[in-house]
Amino acid sequence: MSKTETRVLTVHVPVPLAEKVDDLARRMERSRGWILKQALVAWIAQEEEKDRLTREALEDVDAGYVVEHRVVQEWVERIGTDQPLPMPEPR
Repeated sequence: MSKTETRVLTVHVPVPLAEKVDDLARRMERSRGWILKQALVAWIAQEEEKDRLTREALEDVDAGYVVEHRVVQEWVERIGTDQPLPMPEPR
């Protein structure tokens, strides 16, 4: 079995956060490093997805596939009233 190459990263965190990591590691019977690696993997995946969605949205804007602010505002103001408007569609 081949070993994955690794690097040590050092970071200073507030003591209360470090204590939460230690408590979680203890409860899960895992190492602090395992907890931090899982958190980092999840955070990076979340940030990559946000970046992908932002780029996708900007492509829509560049293509003119948008809903005017005024139209959205009118739709929102009528939500929950006796005369709601249908959800606006991009043009």
